[in-house]
Amino acid sequence: MDKTVLIIDDDEMLRRTLAAGLRAEGFDVIGAESAMHASKILEKMHVAAIVLDRMMVGQDGLSFLINLRATGDTTPVIMLTALSGPENAIAGLSGGANDYLAKPFQMKELILRLNNIMKNNPSTGPSLPPGLIFTDGEFFIQTDNTPARALALSGEEKRLLSRLTSPIGNIAPAAPMVAKRLRTKLNSVLSHIDIITIRGHGYKIVTNTPVIITKNKDTV
Repeated sequence: MDKTVLIIDDDEMLRRTLAAGLRAEGFDVIGAESAMHASKILEKMHVAAIVLDRMMVGQDGLSFLINLRATGDTTPVIMLTALSGPENAIAGLSGGANDYLAKPFQMKELILRLNNIMKNNPSTGPSLPPGLIFTDGEFFIQTDNTPARALALSGEEKRLLSRLTSPIGNIAPAAPMVAKRLRTKLNSVLSHIDIITIRGHGYKIVTNTPVIITKNKDTV
């Protein structure tokens, strides 16, 4: 199961504390200091859950969440807040949060709630990117209705691609040269697939959706 969590909080100390606690429990963690930063991250990758602070400088967490749900994104979200009162919890849940946790809280409680919303999330996560096929223990490439052909990979490259796609969204450590070779091979046949560096943690595979220009509007 993908256990990548995006923490969105403009309090750097709290963000670091939460990240350390979650990593100790086996989660992969990515941090964002603002709603704008988080939006850029989510454009490039899938995460299994989001821990979202309600009160932030710039766009607040509730507005960010409402906009996120408006796009059809169903990623499970736990909203954190220092605001008290049932009306604030109702506002967060009505805005699309799967759970609502008031500060201060214990790390064990956050972990339990995260595991719960991830387990109950009906989404199974993204499948392999278009054009990439895995069958009989091998990766294949198929584009434009052409016959599938095996993707020539070294043992190290194949192991890395397996970790990155089991499931899509995983962060996997690897030697930089192995990641570079795999990125080059994927880019040469499937230009919409890329491998990005998650500093301090390894690599992640992402899909870059092409922009299709129509007569009246741009559709992504």
